Amino acid sequence: MSSQKKVNSWARKRTSQDSSSYQTRLSAWRVKEDLNDSKSISECGQNNTVEDCEGADGQTENALQIALRYFEKGPIKTSQNKEKHLKTVENVAWKNGLAPEGIDILLSVALSGKFGSAVSTRIFKCMIPATLISEDSVVKAVSWLCAGKCSGSTKVLFYRWLVAMFDFIDHKEQINLLYGFFFASLQDDALCPYVCHLLYLLTKKENVLVLFQGMQPHLQALLSLYKFFVPTLISVSLPMKKKIYFKNSENLWQTALLALRSRNQGFPSEPLKLMLANVYPIKRKWNSHSIIPVLNSCNYSKESRKKRMNLSDYFSSNGSFPLEQLKSFPQLLQNIHCLELPSQMGAVLNSSLLLHYINCVRDESLLLRLYHWLSQTLQEECIWYKVNNYDHGKEFANFLDTILRAECFLQEGFYSCEAFLYKSLPLWDGLCCRSQFLQLVSWIPFSSFSEVKPLLFDHLSRLFFTSSIFFKCSVLQCLKELLQNWLLWLSMDVHVKSVRNSPLETTLGGSMNSVSELIHYVGWLSTTAVRLESNRTFLLHFILDFYEKVCDIYINYNLPLVVLFPPGVFYPVLLSLDSSILNQLCYIMDRYHKNLTAAKKNEIEFSFSSKTYQEFNQYLTAMVGCLWTSKPFQKGLYIDPEVLGNASVAEYKKSLNLVHHPAFLSYTVSFLLQECPEERKVNMSSIRGKKWNWYLDYLFSEGLHGLKHFIRSSIHRSSVP
Repeated sequence: MSSQKKVNSWARKRTSQDSSSYQTRLSAWRVKEDLNDSKSISECGQNNTVEDCEGADGQTENALQIALRYFEKGPIKTSQNKEKHLKTVENVAWKNGLAPEGIDILLSVALSGKFGSAVSTRIFKCMIPATLISEDSVVKAVSWLCAGKCSGSTKVLFYRWLVAMFDFIDHKEQINLLYGFFFASLQDDALCPYVCHLLYLLTKKENVLVLFQGMQPHLQALLSLYKFFVPTLISVSLPMKKKIYFKNSENLWQTALLALRSRNQGFPSEPLKLMLANVYPIKRKWNSHSIIPVLNSCNYSKESRKKRMNLSDYFSSNGSFPLEQLKSFPQLLQNIHCLELPSQMGAVLNSSLLLHYINCVRDESLLLRLYHWLSQTLQEECIWYKVNNYDHGKEFANFLDTILRAECFLQEGFYSCEAFLYKSLPLWDGLCCRSQFLQLVSWIPFSSFSEVKPLLFDHLSRLFFTSSIFFKCSVLQCLKELLQNWLLWLSMDVHVKSVRNSPLETTLGGSMNSVSELIHYVGWLSTTAVRLESNRTFLLHFILDFYEKVCDIYINYNLPLVVLFPPGVFYPVLLSLDSSILNQLCYIMDRYHKNLTAAKKNEIEFSFSSKTYQEFNQYLTAMVGCLWTSKPFQKGLYIDPEVLGNASVAEYKKSLNLVHHPAFLSYTVSFLLQECPEERKVNMSSIRGKKWNWYLDYLFSEGLHGLKHFIRSSIHRSSVP
């Protein structure tokens, strides 16, 4: 080992020089060789001539060449010269070192395992370079490692030798390309210390960037699972939002497996061939029952069913309870500690008991496995959907319904479904599986709206504006459910304050910004839709249903957010001809009033913009003017007198109140006819004073409870017109 240290010291001095000095190093070696030759000459003694010594060296060189050829050809059964050739190599190596060609041969011999571990060990111990080591020889040696011909101890010795001789390698570019191979060898406990040392010598900045900054999804998946089990072990910052980590590695056989399963279940299927390349989807019999795996336990085989083994037999074998025998909720509670979910997690979608288990255990590794299975099925098995092959839309809709039932049961959206929407929605026509697609949208996990908008909502808005009123209402309904799911999640997160399980890395203010952006997005859709559909009552109902959820965010969810209607929604609703629409508006304004009043009392905890209060007061003034004082639109709205003249309502400022409002005209007439049923003409201006109060009671008795709450909270009835 002392001579090896000397060689290393000499090599470091040489490699610290400029790379262009290779010829100088070679000359230096020749000088050293001359010195060694002179030394050998002096050792020959005074009685021997120089020619005798040179002849001895020539014989040694010839013996080395013979020995190398012997080892290169491999062991010969009849040969008895293995020990002789091995000693020749050892003597020359320790005396003069080995040339690059000799090291190349001996590396292959040692790692090929031709002569056994003992010979390989002796070869490595004497493999000392006289000059340099060829990079190609090292690359070839690594290929021998992949062949698995040598023993574990030989591999250890190779890495130890490679670290010791690292400075003698002439180039490192190709070896650096093997960085990933060396990194994978870290899992071997015996090799790990020496591989770490080698990686320490090899590592450059670009290696680190590839591993961490440009981390591939499959590495993220594995590290995220490691980090979940042992958080202190993985300090790398990983994206918390789940992505599609893996491509389907079973796509070569999955089609055939599904066809076989369909035939076994009684569904006829055409013979299918395995495809060895990525092709367009195969037109095949698609069945939602065959795509979801059957619930099977690893330990519940046909043999065990035939033998009718007792539960004690199962527990004594591996301690897990067979899923096939799980039939009731009490049974789940008794065996929840010894359940082992199936390898194909898609099987849990059809089992409410296993969904209970997932919901109770909250093991993120289970969710990761479920996300993986869903991503494979949605992204690859259902690719036919993307190219508008609607032959089996009903089966696909049933499959999506199964996923939606699981999401509703768990009260949690699946990230795999979110990624599926991102990829498929740009190609969706808004017709096929409409209900299922929009329900998937409503279960999108909470995230930054600015990130989701270009991926999802921009495509959805284009469909929204170009589709029928029924599609518009369906979109508004799904966005209301999405808002509700986000609010429920945020309200739970605020109360629990659990950062450990939270997929958010934002503050509460950042979360409120995302919710606010969603509400403003729906307001923009609604304003445009009201114009496109000419204030149709059916559409206004869905818009107001959304704002019924918005107006109570502060009180119902304890979240510091109040967002009002846009003017393009408020004023068309205020002037609607339908009494139910106006009644709903009154209810919403009453709830806004209560939320803002409660927020005002807690200004120390939450602070709202004064602009919100000003906008609400402006809306409130307009409503009181339209329904009570007959002085509407004093501020904030200008109507061209010419337009009013053409509409024959030039005196509009005296023509709007509870009696004259177009939405309440039928109630007014009905009220007056109850008093004087024989009258053919009704005098609306007679409703004043006490009669005004009677008229109000009549309206309230007709079920206009929103109007009732609004008047009681925002208007003093003593000021009767």
